[in-house]
Amino acid sequence: MSSPIGFAVIGTGMIAEVHAQAIKDTPEARLAAVWTRSAEGRNAFAKKFGCRAAESLEALIDDPEVRAATIATPSGVHADIAVPFLEAGKGVLCEKPLEVSLEAVDRILAAANRGGTLAGVFQMRLQRSAQTLKSAVEAGRFGRLTLCSAYIKWWRSDDYYSSSSWKGTYKLDGGGALINQGIHGVDLLQWIAGLPEEVSAFAAKLSHTMIEAEDTVAAVLRYPHGGLGVIEAATSAWPGDDLRIEIVGDRGSATLVNDRLARWEFADALPKDETIRRDLSKGTLNVGSGDPRGMSWEGHRTLVGDLARALLEGRPPMIPGAEARRAVQLVLAIYESARSGKTVRL
Repeated sequence: MSSPIGFAVIGTGMIAEVHAQAIKDTPEARLAAVWTRSAEGRNAFAKKFGCRAAESLEALIDDPEVRAATIATPSGVHADIAVPFLEAGKGVLCEKPLEVSLEAVDRILAAANRGGTLAGVFQMRLQRSAQTLKSAVEAGRFGRLTLCSAYIKWWRSDDYYSSSSWKGTYKLDGGGALINQGIHGVDLLQWIAGLPEEVSAFAAKLSHTMIEAEDTVAAVLRYPHGGLGVIEAATSAWPGDDLRIEIVGDRGSATLVNDRLARWEFADALPKDETIRRDLSKGTLNVGSGDPRGMSWEGHRTLVGDLARALLEGRPPMIPGAEARRAVQLVLAIYESARSGKTVRL
């Protein structure tokens, strides 16, 4: 059996702790090191998770024990970290979003094309319910798709935003509720139903007046297949609701709530439908709709294990960088529409 892949965690915030725990729970991986700019922060993190604190990013990149890095820093510096790791031929598991601009995203993708292995963090794709829903769309069970929508009505307190200097900023967060919290629903919707071809949106700062970006977004979508849809994303919706994806067509309707299928109805019923309703109508996933500290690291553990095996087997990861780019493209189109007051074509 091959030795476990040595991973470094870049960052020491809440999501970095999720990455560290996921690595420690993955047989194919080993938590080797951590780095952040603050010596105090990295030393405390290293002590907590039983790894070493690296003195510099360059030292990690040159370290043969470190074959992969998970990036859990503010989004606006992802490219500065991912690019040199990828150019060194290492694996990178990058938190969502890949970056805050398509130019920066494409810098990362170009570096991966030069020899590294890049994986995105969109763990909600891994659920059996989401995969069942996507397969039904691809099989044409909904007939003509008419309404494909995502609702991410979450809550974040003022303390959440005031606890750091980057959350809700354009430079480092890329925006507010949509690009940070809502992007999971955005990715899930476009993965299942495809990218829309046009968006028209409004964004507002309604509850958290201290942040730079929006805490509430509503967008209308038009798809290439003719169907319409809506994306609602917020961190202004107390106490926070479950993430919901609705896929509706002229031959069927389905609703995904977190990791359970709350609705599964088709004009042309199949024998397996009753089994799907029975097996997938209950869920356990906590997406952190009201408190980010409540989220599970199980999806991250799966993605860490997949990247480790991809490096060992010389294959692409489950969610390659080009896939993770699509959600950023859609988010930025919605932001452009909200800023300009015009419909934007992707």
